[in-house]
Amino acid sequence: MSYCLAYMTAASVEEAKTIGRALVGEKLAACVNVIPGMVSVYRWEGALEEAEEVVLIAKTRAEKFDALARRVAEIHPYDTPCAIRLDISGGLPPFLDWIAGETG
Repeated sequence: MSYCLAYMTAASVEEAKTIGRALVGEKLAACVNVIPGMVSVYRWEGALEEAEEVVLIAKTRAEKFDALARRVAEIHPYDTPCAIRLDISGGLPPFLDWIAGETG
């Protein structure tokens, strides 16, 4: 079995928690960390932008990532939400087993 992290962003802690609760509640992720206080600098529609955002990091099985990303796209208010996959190459077996159990 293979595992991954899903890295996402949201505009507020409440928005991030709503997304996190959906992903965990639907067994698309075992856990979602909500990390406030990030500042993003990016170009959007030709203009340089700067905004405070919240980072979400979800722990899941690699086979669940596509469904997780689709669900994020459905519930996220951004036109183009960030949801990228970071594969996990190793970890403590009991923790990885926990991820498997929570997303089974």
